[in-house]
Amino acid sequence: MPKTAVGGTFEYLHDGHRKLLRRAFEIAAGDLLDIGLTSDSMAGQKDRNIPSYATRRNQLEDYIASLDIPDKNYQIQKLEDPFGTTVNGDYRYIVVSPETYAVAEKINKLRREDGKEQLEIVKIDYVMAEDEKPISSTRISNGEIDIHGHLRGKF
Repeated sequence: MPKTAVGGTFEYLHDGHRKLLRRAFEIAAGDLLDIGLTSDSMAGQKDRNIPSYATRRNQLEDYIASLDIPDKNYQIQKLEDPFGTTVNGDYRYIVVSPETYAVAEKINKLRREDGKEQLEIVKIDYVMAEDEKPISSTRISNGEIDIHGHLRGKF
């Protein structure tokens, strides 16, 4: 049965991530959602310190539990590259943010070259902070906003 895929570093599990994950579970509609979580080595390529894979996985599992999603409806896979199993796997949908849309297009290009069915790309809009700029882990790390998009000093 074709699955739905979503992936990310999920560094702070901010409101943008939460929207992305909720929508991915809606699209999966009770079928299996594959959640790719970047490995420590892949996350280490960013220009800031990222919490460990284990910490990020625990935060992700806690959030999913708060949504009352049964364990059988998702699996978390470690991503060692931007594509994970989406190039060769049995997927129907990939849920992305504007930031990762180009990766989904590249996945479809690779699938097309291999004669595989294209994934339906579902792009979720950014969640905006109070200043009408997107909530992002970079902005949170820089101390500009909190995970809900409140400007620092205003929450």
